Amino acid sequence: MRVQTFLAVLLALTLVGCGSTPKSDRTLAERPVSTPKGNDVVLFALGLIDTGYRFGGKNPEAGLDCSGMVTYIYSRAAGVKIPGSAADIAKRGRPVAREHLRPGDLVFFNTRNFPASHVGIYIGDDRFVHAPSSQGRVRIDRLGNGYFAQRFEMARAYFD
Repeated sequence: MRVQTFLAVLLALTLVGCGSTPKSDRTLAERPVSTPKGNDVVLFALGLIDTGYRFGGKNPEAGLDCSGMVTYIYSRAAGVKIPGSAADIAKRGRPVAREHLRPGDLVFFNTRNFPASHVGIYIGDDRFVHAPSSQGRVRIDRLGNGYFAQRFEMARAYFD
């Protein structure tokens, strides 16, 4: 296992293990800190860090694009089938407010002047894993990063 991948997995385990819900009156909109399937998705995603990018790519051996990465990870790590483009994937799942994101949720961005043109997997601590065409590798970025903060559109949950 590469050192970078090992450190990413260790970081994710630390983030998942240290999460807590602030004390307040809980509403139906609030969600648990994490779920087993969400944690499995995050760990699987972290194992793909530095995988090459390929437009239309659906598996790590050939390369992955953003929707191919999500489809591959959700299928393998959680047994959930959600094929299609980022825009297609955004039509499914349950809407989630940004402040209620939890590991394994999907985050969508407008990166090509059309809605939900890019998708990533939220891993906690304002970070997400995605397969951007720029720099050509699966990587971690921050939702608060200027580029992504300006282009964030929505989030979707697929697990209870």
